[in-house]
Order: sequence, then C-alpha cells, then structure tokens
Amino acid sequence: MSATTYLFIANAAVWLGVAGYLIFMASKSAGLERRVQQLELLGEDNDG
Repeated sequence: MSATTYLFIANAAVWLGVAGYLIFMASKSAGLERRVQQLELLGEDNDG
C-alpha cells in the first residue's frame, strides 16, 4: 500500500474516534441531565 492509503486510513480512524467520543459524551450528558431533573424533583418535594 502507498503512503496515501495509510494516510487515508489514519484520517478515517481519527474521525471515527472523534465521532465515537462525541456520541459517548452526548450519552453521558443526557444521563446527567436526567439525574439533575430527578434531584430537582426531590428538592421540590422536600420544600413543601
């Protein structure tokens, strides 16, 4: 294989890694958002 082929494969691997990381962070963010909403609801129950 030529150097161009290796460069293309490396570039694709980097972008797949970036996309995977963004998906991972989005799922963690959604989980944290749900947890914050739960805590807010619990706080409202204790205030009244």
